[in-house]
Amino acid sequence: MRFDLVTIFPDFFAGPLDHGILRRARETGIVEVNVQDLRVFTKDRHRTVDDRPFGGGEGMVLKPEPLFEAVEYLLGGPVGDATEKRELPLGNAIVLLSASGKRFNQETARRFAGFNRVILICGRYEGVDERVAEHLASEEISIGDFVLSGGELPAMLIVDAVTRLLPGSLGNEASSQNESFSASIDGQEASEGATSGLSSITTSTLRSPGWGTQRATGSSILLDFPHYTRPAEYRGWKVPDVLIGGNHAQVDAWRRDAAIKKTEKNRPDLK
Repeated sequence: MRFDLVTIFPDFFAGPLDHGILRRARETGIVEVNVQDLRVFTKDRHRTVDDRPFGGGEGMVLKPEPLFEAVEYLLGGPVGDATEKRELPLGNAIVLLSASGKRFNQETARRFAGFNRVILICGRYEGVDERVAEHLASEEISIGDFVLSGGELPAMLIVDAVTRLLPGSLGNEASSQNESFSASIDGQEASEGATSGLSSITTSTLRSPGWGTQRATGSSILLDFPHYTRPAEYRGWKVPDVLIGGNHAQVDAWRRDAAIKKTEKNRPDLK
């Protein structure tokens, strides 16, 4: 199995990959881990990978161009555009790591272990242009209900959780079958339990606290609203007009509605 880690901090992974089960799995050829520097796919001398968000607000957003081009380089072919969407090769997954994604659990790890290749896109800054989530990634994944500085730590957790499920990675194959979240004796899946650490939050404004979940007016928790940055049109996919119009009230209303829709899609348990 092969993992590709797309990141702006390739040196981050030097330590975690060189110890324990992951090191042995790499040495024996059970897994191959390739770390891809995203900045290789920039066009300017400053190697810029981010830009300001459309609609205003704090933070910077990872641009779509270098991410699309990095994934196409790794796959060895185009992923398509608004007029022609190319199918992902069988046995492959492209995963955007985002606090606004569906929650990763042991069942997800088992599903990933059935792939031949998983490309993990490590988000950073305020977020990633939504066109990456909608048109490039095959799924959007979060590792928990908290906010991190980026997707590098989640990527390593996923690589570790999946690798130990691959045949030959553990000294004793029964080790992965008789532990937390494994199938019980009657074949029923062990429960992960209820989501912990969540509480009702009331705030007066709609703002994103960073790379993760969003606090919204009222007593519910919402995922962060989708972010867009330049270019305004990429491969035929356009930024929503409301974010370019300059009407801040309409932008706030759109962001709240988009956050609600994304929460209903990826994390209905938060409503």
